Amino acid sequence: MINWIDFLFFGQFIARHCLVNVLSMGDWYTLNVWFLVQLLMNDVSNHPAISEMPRNSPALLTEMMRSFSALARTLNLSQAVEELGSTRQTVRRHIAQLEEAMGEQLFEVQQRRYVLTERGERALTPAQVLLDQSLVWYRGQFEHVAGMLRFSYKADNGWIYHQQQQPMSVVWSCKSKLLRAALKAWTASEGQLESEEMAKVRPHIVVYRENADKWICVEVGEKSFYSAWFGWVRARSSVGRSLNEFPGGDAVASIADLPFQDVCEGHSVRLDQVLTELPMGGEDGPMRLIAFDRLLMGAQLPDGSPAIISVVDRACEIRISDIDPLVLNSVPDEARIDFVD
Repeated sequence: MINWIDFLFFGQFIARHCLVNVLSMGDWYTLNVWFLVQLLMNDVSNHPAISEMPRNSPALLTEMMRSFSALARTLNLSQAVEELGSTRQTVRRHIAQLEEAMGEQLFEVQQRRYVLTERGERALTPAQVLLDQSLVWYRGQFEHVAGMLRFSYKADNGWIYHQQQQPMSVVWSCKSKLLRAALKAWTASEGQLESEEMAKVRPHIVVYRENADKWICVEVGEKSFYSAWFGWVRARSSVGRSLNEFPGGDAVASIADLPFQDVCEGHSVRLDQVLTELPMGGEDGPMRLIAFDRLLMGAQLPDGSPAIISVVDRACEIRISDIDPLVLNSVPDEARIDFVD
């Protein structure tokens, strides 16, 4: 069962250390094997094997990545072959081609078991994310509008999720006093969560920190959108939880996570608008349409570890392309945060 509260704000943070978020997936499908290697390893010499591989071959590129990803996740050749619907010879050949091109081993065989090398471990996450994102792009759910990432998902049961990145200048032009105050506080605090500059907006934010390669909710403001929508009692129960799966599977989650990846990797800020349906008042509540602006800000905890601050307010206008602005009339007014500057 989806934990809707965790889903709304926490995302998945899959592949936080991946650089692929700077690519459009349209370009990805014309990448040759040489560029694939650069993406996976970011440290490749001009190996002669590269020139011998077919260029502009998306089919080969995809199959090589799928073979590597499956074997890396299962560490069992038979399981990987079954998952892929392939053959042992084909998977071995794909791995050998990648290793030859990279000039380093991705796997070692120890006591008849595959073990990822350090290079292989570093290559796995980018490869899996590229595969996930290519699938979403192929379905026509992932695009860039005026240089801003936009993607849409519609489940078989009719549930929707639309997300589009917004220019940061929208913070100053939109009607949300909360978003403006939060960005000013973040700047004045120099990203320090415990700074006195954050005190006024602190009750309105949600905070996450990293723990064992997962992101954990460590704070939910009692006046946050999160608490207003789901209820304060339900909100408090999410503190200490790790992230849940995104509806729609890993491929959709990978795209939904890009805003969090951007902020995490760059210790920066980012604004997105989201239009979706969520159960109001808790998991058993009625599904209601909600459109909100989400400001993510990279922060630092007192011990120096990274954190991410999420500030959310009901959208005052629809800025997602191809969405009817009149849908905002169906969004409950209760979702608006009353912030006094």
